Amino acid sequence: MNDKEIEQEIQAKGLTAPRVTPADIEANIKSEHYFTAGDGVFGREVAACGTPYTNEVSLNLLTFCVLTLQNGFTVTGESACASPENFNSEIGRRIARENAINKVWPLMGYQLRERLSQSA
Repeated sequence: MNDKEIEQEIQAKGLTAPRVTPADIEANIKSEHYFTAGDGVFGREVAACGTPYTNEVSLNLLTFCVLTLQNGFTVTGESACASPENFNSEIGRRIARENAINKVWPLMGYQLRERLSQSA
């Protein structure tokens, strides 16, 4: 079950107490950025003013997603592909984003619980 299906089930059961929803998560994302480990190494080496770049194929199989939240906090997700023949940047980005989103849920859950406890 994905997050949207779970939310539909919650709504179908009439559970209306405050909660974090997939829409809340999406609304809390200010920006998202994607790159491979190879991109990162290349950027670091270019910034080091001409250090020779070593292109390790395996670095291009590790995809990162960085989500910046509305308050400026960042979370990361990653996706690694074992076989170069199976690498697909779109799939890697989707998996990395999902892994980053999974880190946002507990942060927003804590924030909601804090608000609820302060109003009680």
